[in-house]
Amino acid sequence: MARLLSLNVGMPKDVPWQGRTVHTGIFKHPVEGPRMARTLNVDGDGQGDLGGHGGEQRAVLVYQRQSYDYWRDELGRDDLEYGNFGENFTVDGLLDDEVHIGDRYRIGDAEFEVTQPRVTCFRVGMRLNEPEIPSLLVARHRPGFYLRVIHEGEVRAGDDIVRTAVGRHEMNVADIDALLYLPNRDVVQLRKAVDIPALSPGWQSSFRDLLEPKASPVTTGWPGFRPLRVTKIVPESTTIASIHLSTPDGSVLPTPLPGQFLTVRADSQVRSYSLSAVSEAGYRISVKRDGAVSTFLHTKLREGDTLDVAAPRGDFTLVDSDSPVVLLSAGVGITPVLAMLRALKGSRREVWWLHTTRSASEHAFTDEVRQLVGDLPEAHEHVYYTSEGHRLNANALQALDLPTNASAYMCGPAGFMDDMALALKELGITDVHSELFGALPAINPGIVGAVAKTPHQPEGQVGAGPRITFARSGITVPWRTDFENLLELAEACDVPTRWACRTGVCHTCVTPVLSGDVRYQPDPLEPPEPGQALVCCSRPADDLVLDL
Repeated sequence: MARLLSLNVGMPKDVPWQGRTVHTGIFKHPVEGPRMARTLNVDGDGQGDLGGHGGEQRAVLVYQRQSYDYWRDELGRDDLEYGNFGENFTVDGLLDDEVHIGDRYRIGDAEFEVTQPRVTCFRVGMRLNEPEIPSLLVARHRPGFYLRVIHEGEVRAGDDIVRTAVGRHEMNVADIDALLYLPNRDVVQLRKAVDIPALSPGWQSSFRDLLEPKASPVTTGWPGFRPLRVTKIVPESTTIASIHLSTPDGSVLPTPLPGQFLTVRADSQVRSYSLSAVSEAGYRISVKRDGAVSTFLHTKLREGDTLDVAAPRGDFTLVDSDSPVVLLSAGVGITPVLAMLRALKGSRREVWWLHTTRSASEHAFTDEVRQLVGDLPEAHEHVYYTSEGHRLNANALQALDLPTNASAYMCGPAGFMDDMALALKELGITDVHSELFGALPAINPGIVGAVAKTPHQPEGQVGAGPRITFARSGITVPWRTDFENLLELAEACDVPTRWACRTGVCHTCVTPVLSGDVRYQPDPLEPPEPGQALVCCSRPADDLVLDL
C-alpha cells in the first residue's frame, strides 16, 4: 500500500539568485505530527507565485521516494532530502506512470483528487542547484503532480494512502505531462484529456489550443531582410511623413493583413513601423520624427534610395465579422487603424473612428480619413485636439453611445491604451485589441524588486561574435561567449524578457526571429515553429535580429 513518508511545508521567502531576488515557496522541510490539509494548502505552507502555483487546483504537490532514488543515482547526489523538490507530500508509491488525473485518494482524515502534473518552473532547478532539472523532469517522465483537497482533514507522515476513485479515461500523470510538453502528440489522446473533468482549467485550455490552434495572422513573406525602393516621400503633418516602398524590379509584394507592420533597417539600426496603406504598387509606412532612425528617414532618405525591410508581421489585425468596429488612435498610432479603415471600404459594418492628437497641424491623413469615412454608410468620425482642451478619455467615450457588441482596435502611447481599455471595459465592450511596438511586458515569475531600465550595452568587454539586434528595444550588441544563451545576453542589456523554465520546455520565451539563425544548447524538448527561437537555450549561429 502507498504511504505518506514525509509531510513538508514552508512559507514563501525572498531568495537571492543570479543578482536578483526571487520570492518563492520552493523551500519545504519535513514536519512532525499532524497538519490540516485545507482547500488552498497545508497548514504552515504557502506558495510564492500564485500565478503558476497554488490555488485550489494546486493545493498540494506530491513527489515519490522512487523518483528521489532515481535522481540520486542520475545526478550523483547523496544530499537529496525529502522536500528538496518542493513537494508537500513525499510518498512511497503513486508513481507518475501509474497515477491518473482524476484519481482520488484518502490520506489520514482528508480526501484529495489528482488535478495536473507539476508546473515546469526554474525554481526547482534553483533549489537543487541543477539548472537543467525542469527539462529533465519532463524528459524522464518524472514530474510529480498536484492534488486538490476535496475534504479537509488532518494528515501526518506514516498515513496510508488509499485510492477511493479512478479518473476518467485513466490517463496517467506522465502521459498528460508529455502530451503538453513533448512533440508528436496523439489527437485522440488530446481529445480524451479535455474530457477529464478533474484536469485543471489551465491544462484543459492548453490542450484545447493544441486541438484548435488559433489562426496565425502571418503573411506569406520572405526570409530576413530584402531591399525595397523608396518611390515617394509625402509629408502628412508637421511631424509625420509617409514613405512609399516597392520592389526594385517591379515584382508584386505579398499582401499584408490590415494592422501589420514592417521592420526596417536604416542607418545601421532596426525599427518597426505600421503599414498605413497597401496597394498594387507597394507598401506605405508613415513615420513620426522622434528619434535617431526616424530623423534619418525624415532628413536623409531620398526617392530612389533602398531600405532593407523584413516581411510584414504582427497579430494586431482586423478580424472579419459583422460586428461594429471602433478604431481608436492617438498621434502616430493612427497608422495601423488607418490601414484597417481602408480595408473596411465597401463594408456594411458600423464603424466608429476616434482619433486624438495635439493640434490640427499635427493631424495627419485628415483628407484621406474624411473620404474613407464618407464612403462608409454606417460611419461616425470624432477627432479630439488636446491643445483646444478636447480629450479622448472615459468621459468622451461615455458621451458617444458606442455599441457594446463592438470590436475595438486601438494604438497609441501605453498610457492612452491603458486608459482606453479601462474605459471600454466600463462601457461593456470586451473585445478589445491593441498594438504595442515597444518591448512586450516582461514575464519573469517570482522575481521581485526589479526596476525597469532603458536597454543598454552589457557591462564588460565588447564581444567579437555575431551582431544581435533586439528590434523592439532598439539596440545591437556583439555576442560574447561568456553568455550561456541569448536570454542571458538580453538580461545583461536590461531588455525585457519572458521566461519560466529557462530550459526549453515551457516555450514562454519563444521569440520571432526576423533574420539570422540560432543553434540550441541544450536542445529543446520540442523545437519552436520556423521563424521563432527559444532564447533561453539558444545561441546565435550568425548575425541575428530578434523581435525583443
